[in-house]
Amino acid sequence: MSSGTNPKVAVLMGGPSAEREVSLSTGRECAAALREAGYEVVEVDAGPDVAARLGEISPDVVFNALHGRWGEDGCVQGLLEWLRIPYSHSGVLASALAMDKQRSKDVFKRAGLPVVESVIAAKKEVSARHLMEPPYVVKPNNEGSSVGIYIVNEGANTPPKLSEDMPENVMVETYAPGRELTTTVMGDRALGVTDIITDGWYDYEAKYAEGGSRHEIPANVPQEIYDACLEYAIRAHNALGCKGVTRTDFRWDEARGLDGLILLETNTQPGMTPTSLSPEQAAHAGMTFPEFCSWIVEDASCDR
Repeated sequence: MSSGTNPKVAVLMGGPSAEREVSLSTGRECAAALREAGYEVVEVDAGPDVAARLGEISPDVVFNALHGRWGEDGCVQGLLEWLRIPYSHSGVLASALAMDKQRSKDVFKRAGLPVVESVIAAKKEVSARHLMEPPYVVKPNNEGSSVGIYIVNEGANTPPKLSEDMPENVMVETYAPGRELTTTVMGDRALGVTDIITDGWYDYEAKYAEGGSRHEIPANVPQEIYDACLEYAIRAHNALGCKGVTRTDFRWDEARGLDGLILLETNTQPGMTPTSLSPEQAAHAGMTFPEFCSWIVEDASCDR
């Protein structure tokens, strides 16, 4: 989107997903940055009346700061297409594909990108027996932010006891050992590679708690690995048909060199909290947070 004057921006945040609190934090941060950049900003907690609220506000553009189901799986994107309001980040199809871990993995495979083997199975079956040789990971097929992840370690005698909150069908995938690396793509440009350093698994707490993880950018990895992360992130972004900003996560097993680099998933709406990775990578590339948010607004459109 581009115009001679700064548009009125509705920042969609909150919503009903498991990632509501993270989305509220992202939304507040982005709203503050956009006001600093000179935009007129209205914060909208996305409930069942979101269409009516947007009708009342009549924004020129929507900054989608929602996370999780309904907000980044194509649902709200379809609503915004219907309302003909330009919006940030990816469109309906790319959002739905990226949120479905198994389908996005199938897309990555066809694009020649390195992924681990996985299956979708009933929760009861996963709790009853090992569906693959440990170590493996069990997680929802359509949640983000490391919500509901179980790691079954090598040598485990019994399968995991999954909580009642888990969906009826879950993903079981081969565990990818190694370091956590991530790359943000902005349009057609990869911004850099961050090494995420934690004491254990990079779970929800490590992602969002103050001091939960340490981010090293640029990552201290061989140039071959750094360049591969940049290339794979752009290829993943394009294979899914993404727009705007995405972030692709990797695991890298140093002992195996380039063969040890595994693409985990692409996030179509990366977090924009004080501890988030994409704003740090934008800063590393020379952009302030208000400049980064402004670029996202100016990139917004319908028919994404």
